[in-house]
Amino acid sequence: MIRVVLDTNVVVSGLLSPSGPPGRIVDLVTHELIQLIYSDDILGEYADVLHRPQLKLSKSLVDVFLADVRRRDMIVASSPWPVEVPAPTDAVFLEVAAAGDAVLITGNLKHYPASIRLGVEVLTPRAYVDRFDLGLSA
Repeated sequence: MIRVVLDTNVVVSGLLSPSGPPGRIVDLVTHELIQLIYSDDILGEYADVLHRPQLKLSKSLVDVFLADVRRRDMIVASSPWPVEVPAPTDAVFLEVAAAGDAVLITGNLKHYPASIRLGVEVLTPRAYVDRFDLGLSA
């Protein structure tokens, strides 16, 4: 099974707009067709961001998504990232992707320049969907 780490922006976009590439990826995670790799820090960020009132996501949708992640997906321990990351709070996504042998999917490639990836594959949602010929139908 393909392992992925989802930057928070992908989860937000996927839940807000289920028909686009981020939505397809969230759907694949929800249907256990790809495995989401995460840490406590990542899950905490998901919960914090997804519950923000300005996103207008239903509490039940968010709670079900987070419960599914906790129940089905893989939590990993990681080591601190050895190089400086443009947005320091994003280092955890590289750490977990490296520890879980996963692809990092993000809508913010500028936060993960090639020089800091240290072998972690980083893709946009569109590039991930296109590469694995996942299509956009459920």
